[in-house]
Amino acid sequence: MNILCIGGGPAGLYFALLMKKQNPSHQITVVERNRPYDTFGWGVVFSDQTLGNLAEADAPSAQAIEASFNHWDDIDVFFKGEKVTSGGHGFCGIGRKHLLNILQHRCEELGVSLVFETEATDEQQYDADLIIASDGLNSRIRTRHVESFQPQIEQRHCRFVWMGTRKKFDAFTFAFKQTEHGWFQAHIYQYDADTSTFIIETPETVWRASGLAEMSQEESIAFCERLFADQLDGHKLMTNAAHLRGSAMWITFPRIVCGRWVHWNGAVPVVLMGDAAHTAHYSIGSGTKLALEDAIELARCFGSQPDMASALAAYEKLRAVEVLKLQNAARNSMEWFENVDRYTAMEAPQFAYSMLTRSQRLSHENLRLRDAAYVADYERWFAQRAAAQVGQPAVVDTPPMFTPYKVRDLTLKNRILVSPMAQYSAVDGVVGDYHLAHLGARALGGAALVFAEMTCVSADARITPYCPGLYTPEHTQAWKRIVDFVHHHTNAAIAVQIGHAGAKGSTRAMWDGIDQPLDKDNWPLVSASPQQYLQGISQTAREMTTEDMDRIQADFVRATLAADEAGFDWLELHCAHGYLLSSFISPLTNQRSDDYGGSLENRCRYPLRVFAAMRAAWPQHKPMSVRISAHDWVEGGITPDDAVQIARLFKAAGADMIDCSSGQVSKQEKPVYGRMFQTPFADRIRNEAGIGAIAVGSIYEADHANSIIAAGRADLCAVGRPHLANPAWTLAEAASIGYKAIAWPKQYLAGKQQLERNHGR
Repeated sequence: MNILCIGGGPAGLYFALLMKKQNPSHQITVVERNRPYDTFGWGVVFSDQTLGNLAEADAPSAQAIEASFNHWDDIDVFFKGEKVTSGGHGFCGIGRKHLLNILQHRCEELGVSLVFETEATDEQQYDADLIIASDGLNSRIRTRHVESFQPQIEQRHCRFVWMGTRKKFDAFTFAFKQTEHGWFQAHIYQYDADTSTFIIETPETVWRASGLAEMSQEESIAFCERLFADQLDGHKLMTNAAHLRGSAMWITFPRIVCGRWVHWNGAVPVVLMGDAAHTAHYSIGSGTKLALEDAIELARCFGSQPDMASALAAYEKLRAVEVLKLQNAARNSMEWFENVDRYTAMEAPQFAYSMLTRSQRLSHENLRLRDAAYVADYERWFAQRAAAQVGQPAVVDTPPMFTPYKVRDLTLKNRILVSPMAQYSAVDGVVGDYHLAHLGARALGGAALVFAEMTCVSADARITPYCPGLYTPEHTQAWKRIVDFVHHHTNAAIAVQIGHAGAKGSTRAMWDGIDQPLDKDNWPLVSASPQQYLQGISQTAREMTTEDMDRIQADFVRATLAADEAGFDWLELHCAHGYLLSSFISPLTNQRSDDYGGSLENRCRYPLRVFAAMRAAWPQHKPMSVRISAHDWVEGGITPDDAVQIARLFKAAGADMIDCSSGQVSKQEKPVYGRMFQTPFADRIRNEAGIGAIAVGSIYEADHANSIIAAGRADLCAVGRPHLANPAWTLAEAASIGYKAIAWPKQYLAGKQQLERNHGR
């Protein structure tokens, strides 16, 4: 083939040499607008895993790169006058210019034609069979074919400047500095024998308030040198952007995601690679890694596929998936640094742990593999802090998920809850033997708190005819039987979630057709505004009147009093998932024009009114939580920003915790699933609204729970479906991570011993 690579960065050079190595008869040209030894940036970072990929793809260039690396294992975090160090991270740094020189030399060695100081603005001026657009994040080729490539370019919220220093650092260093205007942070790493990269970042608002927008380049550098004097130890900061004036040296990061990576210009394909196709935030150091791995994958596809079309289809499919995974991790990392102020109330050990695990790719057990001593020290610190919170002696060597937690007068033995999960097995609202076995087994299974499913405040508040209630004396006595069992035979607490189905009521049991209306014996439905949950299928709910509001509020209070009479330890108000109170909160379902519609504060007015009445009726020493949908996953619906404000409103009304779920408000929703996918909502609510938070959603391993709790992303973890599969999930997960100091029911101790032995093997 005759191959043209537009852009002489890592992607274009590496693909050129790999293809020339694969077939020396290829005619390959790399066109670069800069001179041979000109480049921008200071140093780039690779992980040990990336080095392995490079060695497998082309040993000579990998050996030259590795010989030039500066290696380190430690990460140092400087925060509030403290230094926290963790090891085992296995990173390497190399100067960007030196990396390109190695790749240029290897290309020349193999016979690739390198053309410098040439601007290729129109790929059609070249005669080629394959055109690689590796012309960077401001790609002109991508812009020329914007309809084909479908790029989404989002300018992010921080200003940053990329500088260097002669100060040597023996660890990847993160330094955080508070000013009168807000927080700045530095990302620092050494990449050759005498030079380190020094990236300084701050939110746009802080940057402007600090006066940096009006400063000259010299004044900006002096400002940064004063701010990070502790890290620089008298060394100067250097810039390779002398051509930029004043504030132009401070830039924003563009997050680039392309819908397509291949454009067919007649018979000639144009293929995006590197920053032209995608960007990954520098806080996880993966932009160059992605570029090189693009080149590896495309070369591999040409070597394994029968024709060009098949090779390009395979490349686009495989790389789009892999890149999106890393971009999602990079987004998490980027958003953490954009919102450092969210976490600055934390003490230094937890702040550093939160930073280390910010992308969700690095978990508690992965940290332990890297540096067992660091994790052991952190667990001791966390356990002592948890013990102080509940007023108990500290039990060291306790994983975070097994530390106690106190809410009002209730002390939970650990941080694991059994989520409320609808069972559709009550008869006329009365729970029976099934519920005793179901909830009793899970209370015996090690969780600190077992939630009964959503329990309805009236017959016409039920989701299905099989939902439990708390609106007759028979309901209260039936629940008391179960609560008494939990209290007498386990050391778990038990909670009830109270709610009203609203427009999602009068439907069949889940296994008979979820959300499908009953064939007969339907009951009237009410909602914040008239609505039909399933268009053309569901019953239509009428808009609630003020009389309805008074009546239903009284129903909630009656159920609250019944819950206390039954002996429940904890009460949760259900304001999520499109049920009645949720229908008031979401603008998707509330079109009212009175005092209960319009602004977010107005839409929350009735749910807050109900909550306040319940809180007044519920004993003051017992906790109350509120479950909300923190994201509707529909344009125009509730967003995570709204969720923080909703949490603040319920906190002011006396709520102790927010149970952070999402969705199920509209069938138009497009949620983004994944492990721990709803935990970011809990993180924001806990650390911005300043109220206890419960994380839910795809938490299915001890490693997930330990990571969430240790990082302060939530105070408690609610685990649902894993508890359906295994009532003793909490006990089993303790054994899986080698934690033996957890109490089992005495009747089950033989099982504990065998399970621990088997895991030990």
